[in-house]
Amino acid sequence: MKRPNFFEGVIVGVVASITASALFATLIWFFNPATVLELIVSGISFGYILYLLTRSHEKTGRIVVLTAWSVIAMLAWMLSLPLTLFIFVHVALLWLIRSLYFYSSLLSSLIDMGLTGLSLAVALWAGMHSSSLFLSIWCFFLIQALFVIIPTRMNKPATNQLITPDRKDAFESAYRSAEIALRQLSTLS
Repeated sequence: MKRPNFFEGVIVGVVASITASALFATLIWFFNPATVLELIVSGISFGYILYLLTRSHEKTGRIVVLTAWSVIAMLAWMLSLPLTLFIFVHVALLWLIRSLYFYSSLLSSLIDMGLTGLSLAVALWAGMHSSSLFLSIWCFFLIQALFVIIPTRMNKPATNQLITPDRKDAFESAYRSAEIALRQLSTLS
């Protein structure tokens, strides 16, 4: 499976924005607006996590991640967190899961944290100035799509560090083989 690209992230953003807007327009007739927004945030978060897990090369821990996300999302619902804190919890979970499945260095994860914070700030700004759920979610996922340019590993080892252990192991292996051969030759005579 290849790593996601920017245009794939843009498509995810468009689908999430259209879906969220349609759901909000429909469910607002039946439920409290804050409850509808919490449902939408949870649904989009879950969908994006599924997308990330399907695009990741890492196969281990998926059930644990989905279970942990479900438990934390249920706790956020049961504690009746304010909407901003509820959104923050879900965004933090997205960042954590992406860090676990796409990066192998702390620096890459920290850069992704900055990108996630920026996307949340831009989404809140867009929502406040336009009062458009579509635009707010679109801005969030548009900036989130940039995570693909963050290198998975920031601290690449030097080439001499890669060669030295192999040469040392090869030398030791050859040395042991030579000693065994000498012992066998000495016992034959």
